[in-house]
Amino acid sequence: MQQVNWFERNFSFGQDQNIFPSIIERLQGTALRLEHKLSNIEDDRLSATFNNKWSVKQHAGHLADLEPLWQKRLEDIVYGNKILTEADLTNSNTTMADHNCKDIKSLLQSFRERREQTLNMLAKVDENILFRSAMHPRLNKPMRTIDLFSFVADHDDHHLAAMTHLLQLQSTPV
Repeated sequence: MQQVNWFERNFSFGQDQNIFPSIIERLQGTALRLEHKLSNIEDDRLSATFNNKWSVKQHAGHLADLEPLWQKRLEDIVYGNKILTEADLTNSNTTMADHNCKDIKSLLQSFRERREQTLNMLAKVDENILFRSAMHPRLNKPMRTIDLFSFVADHDDHHLAAMTHLLQLQSTPV
């Protein structure tokens, strides 16, 4: 089953309840889920591409590539900036990083380390900051800290699902 393209997704924000502990659990679990999914897969399968789309390694590297953006956006909200830092919608960092030439263990370690930095930043956030917002530049919607990291967890899941799909394509008989 093919999932909707990330840039075509609609997002609804406005959760009034503090579900942040559940969001943190999802964010903490991504590294473990990645490691579980990818640690015993042959390198040629992890580097394979289909239809000019990213490989599994490129998806994994992309997750690490975006951690500084999530950290910067958290800082935007904490410091009271009106608009969140814009993402590079061309994903040039991922394109230029040549993740297919990297060892999967180093890609997974890079993600784990960067995500830990993000989680350490989030551990310092109080409840007042959770519901403070700034405008998301692409979605043109206010995004609170709680919304931002729900968005990040959804983004993680989107790429994990894409990796699963790629690996399933490789194991389907022609």
